[in-house]
Amino acid sequence: MLNNKPGNYKIILASGSPRRQQYFRDLNVDFEIRLKGVEEVYPDTLQGAEITDYLAKLKAAAMEAAENEIIITSDTIVWHENKALGKPKDYNHAFEMLSSLMGKTHEVVTSVCFKTAATLEVINETTRVTFNPVSDAEIKYYLDNYKPYDKAGAYGIQEWIGLVAIARIEGSYNNVVGLPVDKVYNYLNIFFKNA
Repeated sequence: MLNNKPGNYKIILASGSPRRQQYFRDLNVDFEIRLKGVEEVYPDTLQGAEITDYLAKLKAAAMEAAENEIIITSDTIVWHENKALGKPKDYNHAFEMLSSLMGKTHEVVTSVCFKTAATLEVINETTRVTFNPVSDAEIKYYLDNYKPYDKAGAYGIQEWIGLVAIARIEGSYNNVVGLPVDKVYNYLNIFFKNA
């Protein structure tokens, strides 16, 4: 339930992620999905949240917001050992990514951009995730059965690997799934209150 949502305002979710789309459905928010492909390239000088902020804004820049629309774009990376891990290219790349995460702590960083005809704002969230060590056979089992090629860092916390291998998280669980839902909800409440 969003407070004081103007009846003529449309929320446009510019994301093909089924997890982000489900979060908006779970919030009981009326929204429309609108997709536009963008080449996700960023300057190699950027680090952590600078990368996701840049990419979320890049996705928003590719879309035009009408007078009564708020366009929401988002990007998530796994930041590990001063390197961004996006979506894996293939099985071997996914195996390499997951192997590098096991027994260590990494950060999941998500940025969300809100664009209207007149404004552009970005928020972000960082969650620390610690994996237990797991065997190569367990990583292969996960990849064979869950095929997480559409996920940053090659894993979904809500899937089998999250159940058996994640020792702890510090911060927002929903952010690791793909969206800092509480921050998005609070932003929209404030936006519509002031609209």
